[in-house]
Amino acid sequence: MELFQTSLVNITNLGDNDIYRWYLASLSHAAADDSPDLKLTLISPCAELHIKKYSPQLLRMVTETPKIYQERVRPYMQNKREEGRLNWVFNILEGRTEQQDVMLRDPGQGGNPDGGFLLLPDFNWDRKTLTSLRLLALVERRDLWSLRDLRKSHVEWLKDMREKILDATIKLYSEIDKDMLKLYVHYQPTYYHFHIHVVHIMFEAGSTQATGKAFGLENIISQLENLSGGIDASMADIDLTYSVGEASELWTQIFLPLKTEQRERVGERN
Repeated sequence: MELFQTSLVNITNLGDNDIYRWYLASLSHAAADDSPDLKLTLISPCAELHIKKYSPQLLRMVTETPKIYQERVRPYMQNKREEGRLNWVFNILEGRTEQQDVMLRDPGQGGNPDGGFLLLPDFNWDRKTLTSLRLLALVERRDLWSLRDLRKSHVEWLKDMREKILDATIKLYSEIDKDMLKLYVHYQPTYYHFHIHVVHIMFEAGSTQATGKAFGLENIISQLENLSGGIDASMADIDLTYSVGEASELWTQIFLPLKTEQRERVGERN
């Protein structure tokens, strides 16, 4: 690690928030300042959950029913929110950090505080290469933890937010058209405060955009519109299939025990 640190040059700090710090760096002085070799994320103090997240691991496809969500996953989400993992999000929303990076602060339709959101660069983007553009939209309201909390009544708000995100992005980056942008939501997300990812269509799709991880915003809106029931019908009412890592707590604490229980029930019947 010490050898790696001494080999870095042209180090540029992109920002810091709570336990996270982001840097651009090069491996030689010959590299141009505007073409760094590396994008670095420093997490200090680093917990076991961070090590698990970034370690290679096998994936499993799981199906989360409304019953599993309400009885097992929702309490898990609440526990994670109470551990203080959203401090960095609240720092941004409350104006304590990263305000120089905010590209758009929208108050919502009619100034409704429940409709407000912020748009800012994702720290995984170098802020120069447009074909790898990555932005993040954070909603102001705190009652939406994930796409599971979206209801039919949110459709018009989501549509309005989508148009404002697209308009703001093409205004800031004139080389980009609306049909060159992809908007999606992760499930399961890394943190339980509703947010939308915005990426250039040419950005190489890795695990973060893979099937079983990324749900297109337009598809979510369409699914909400076609849910049976009234305006309170929600994404919590349907089955969701997605991938989890074998080292993740979602697998070890929820889906692996469920799988074991199912096998035991089958064995008893046989």
